Amino acid sequence: MARGRASATRKPRGESAAAAKGAAADTLTEQAYRLIEEQIVTLNLKPGDVLSEQLLSATLKIGRTPIREALQRLAREGLVTILPRKGILVADVNPRSQLLLLEVRREIERLLCRAAAGRATAEQRQRMREIADGMDLAAKTGDDVVFMRLDLEFNRLLIDAAHNDFAARSMKLLQGLSRRFWYMHYRMAGDLPLCARLHANEARAIAKGDANAAPRASDKLMDYVERFTRATV
Repeated sequence: MARGRASATRKPRGESAAAAKGAAADTLTEQAYRLIEEQIVTLNLKPGDVLSEQLLSATLKIGRTPIREALQRLAREGLVTILPRKGILVADVNPRSQLLLLEVRREIERLLCRAAAGRATAEQRQRMREIADGMDLAAKTGDDVVFMRLDLEFNRLLIDAAHNDFAARSMKLLQGLSRRFWYMHYRMAGDLPLCARLHANEARAIAKGDANAAPRASDKLMDYVERFTRATV
């Protein structure tokens, strides 16, 4: 009987170890994705640059498998193009395509804001308030890197707080492209302090649970982003 009980307890430990190993792999893939995505969005990796799994792995000190999985995710989001047996290219930027993207983003973000205002947890609302405060500070200092990082966190928190997997899948395909377009052109045509304040207003409306003010704040942000995009065409 003792041997039977010992055998019964060994299997869950093995399953737990496998689960932990899988979680670690997911963490490395997410880490690789965040690092490469930020380099693409902030133009350290420019449109047309050729990427190497081996070089990225060595530079980021992350294994080839998480790098490959991160690049596949970036390809699904349109930030890189994978050419079989040829290489991986950072995708080009097209202002006219960006305007089409904004048509879709406006509707999805309005939906997400309304849903997040009603469904966000207390912890998510608190983090929205903190992001809003951070956006206000970025507006005052003009710190574009801080703004970009807060923008990424806000986008992900918005998706999580809305609890709508269908809208989330669609929005994830749009965010990186929007953020990169902004970073590429904001010095020429953008107003970082205004954009940061508009993000802060949206985050605070969600934090307050105001399902009417949140989509209105989203529309004001999208109005600005559309004007900014048209100014680059």
